Amino acid sequence: MTTVRTADFPLSGATDAAVRAISAAGGQPYLVGGCVRDALLAPGSTPKDVDLEVFGLGLDDLRRALQTVGRVDEVGRSFAVLKVRRDGEDLDVAVPTTGPGARPEDAARRRDFTVNALMVDPLTGELLDAVGGVADLRDGVLRHTGPAFGDDPLRVLRGVRFAARFGFRLARETAELCRTLPFGDLPVERIWGEWRGIGETGRHLSAAVAALEASGWLAHVPLLARLAGVPQDPRWHPEGDVLTHSALAGDAAAALADAAGLTGDDRTVVVLGALLHDVGKATHTQHRADGRITSYGHAEAGADVARELLTGIGAPPSLVDRVVPVVREHMVATTAQGPSRAAVRRLARRLVPATMTEWSLVCGADHAGRGAGSGPNPTTAWLELAATAGVDRRPGRPLLRGADLVALGHAPGPGFGAVLAVALAAQDDGAFTDRDGALAWLRDLAADGRLDELLRG
Repeated sequence: MTTVRTADFPLSGATDAAVRAISAAGGQPYLVGGCVRDALLAPGSTPKDVDLEVFGLGLDDLRRALQTVGRVDEVGRSFAVLKVRRDGEDLDVAVPTTGPGARPEDAARRRDFTVNALMVDPLTGELLDAVGGVADLRDGVLRHTGPAFGDDPLRVLRGVRFAARFGFRLARETAELCRTLPFGDLPVERIWGEWRGIGETGRHLSAAVAALEASGWLAHVPLLARLAGVPQDPRWHPEGDVLTHSALAGDAAAALADAAGLTGDDRTVVVLGALLHDVGKATHTQHRADGRITSYGHAEAGADVARELLTGIGAPPSLVDRVVPVVREHMVATTAQGPSRAAVRRLARRLVPATMTEWSLVCGADHAGRGAGSGPNPTTAWLELAATAGVDRRPGRPLLRGADLVALGHAPGPGFGAVLAVALAAQDDGAFTDRDGALAWLRDLAADGRLDELLRG
């Protein structure tokens, strides 16, 4: 046993009330799992997503004790879990499935990783470390607690998520066990839940990729796995192959997204967009006769690959639709002569539903993920121009409408789409900037006969 100061684990009002109610009913509550791990990593912080595990009480007695604290609902499958709601707080309280006679040490051995199996008595501050979690937390190691780890193969991806979040590595014996666990039966919704967690909380994508490689589960993401060993021109990419670069870009994207204050799906778009930005290089890398290595067309090719990969891991279509255009357009600022208002407006429209800001962060991560070859973000001038043009968050709204064609005496039909598409391109090119200009442009189009030609198709 190890004793820590109770002050290292300040409790919220709901947690404190629940702890005292459980104790008064004769139960032994323990803070368990991630809240203990995170409090040890950041002493003095109030644990978030608090979980309590209770020994010495049956579920019915526990429910009666907690009903004095707040609203109680039963949830969960592997554990009998009671969710307590009080003063806007949610608290999960569990009884081990082995029943009220279970020992805390036995419950710890049924958790996934040792760093998540630590328990703290919230009344005394005593820390129970039954499986060596403190040492692994200190060393940054993800080690399985025991044979029960294999009961749920999703724990492999959970380890990848923890590697992404904390920069930890898989223990050798854990990596070997992971290689024996089946992947095929996992519901895609659960797979995406872990990848979403990587996008939302991951700061060490290189560690996540390393965990995927060590566990053998990179093979279950074949469109990412095939980037390993794909060479790059060392002049621009001294860091190594495409997978190495992609992982480093993911690291950089996480830092840039955090600096920009992005959370949730917004952060995930940037982090996964950076990780996947070069997936097209697997099929579009060429060795030139002069010894140079090129990858012309990889950005455009990578758009379809990114869509297939993200769909395969269960990403929702709304998020896929935001990542794909960022991947497709990530070379624009590098290959173009320089930004103009027209070029920026056209790019903003091609990126929809992604934004210029998301694109800029991914491009910045691409350049920051080149090791010694890293350079400044090439999109800075583009983003500044987009802001002055008012298209940094969304493209300009169409200034010409179908009603304007009707006002000229034309009946709605298939040709309207062609006219409005040409009008939108003209607007982005700067042919007009307001409604009066749009109507004048339409009158000129009608005067020289091009309008009738477009309407006829």
